[in-house]
Amino acid sequence: MTARIPMDLDAYERRARGGECFICALVAGSPGSEHEIVHDDGEHLAFLSRYPTLYGYTLVAPRQHAELIHRDLDRPAYLRLQDVVYRVAQALEAMVPCERMYVLSLGSQQGNSHIHWHVAPLPPGTPYRQQQYRALMAEHGIIAWDAAQAAALGARLRAALADLDRPAR
Repeated sequence: MTARIPMDLDAYERRARGGECFICALVAGSPGSEHEIVHDDGEHLAFLSRYPTLYGYTLVAPRQHAELIHRDLDRPAYLRLQDVVYRVAQALEAMVPCERMYVLSLGSQQGNSHIHWHVAPLPPGTPYRQQQYRALMAEHGIIAWDAAQAAALGARLRAALADLDRPAR
């Protein structure tokens, strides 16, 4: 799945800076805010990116609106969130070939202010000049996929996460 399509960056910026918080909209079930959810424990959500630049690109966020990790989350809440990020990375690695797992937090007070982590698997063999930030930049296009493909990967990731939660025999 390497075909890419251009992304309307101007429309994205208008939505990110002027629209409803995209994570709060997802939590509220607002029309047009649907994402393929792969994890929901009542405190956190993990969902496939609507604008993936890498196959399996997943976002992890607290359900409750929070903007600053060091002010809006106490240490135990932050560590619980990081545990979800860790487990999502494990599930992605089990389901998606990757040579490196990118984990970073993006957003700002000017747009996408709800804290969230990006967990993105870099495919093996990606040329060095197409790795790191370049691999994450929508300016180079996003993966062309549809809801059925997202649902199929979502089901596989939910199963992988469930396997991680099963006690060892």
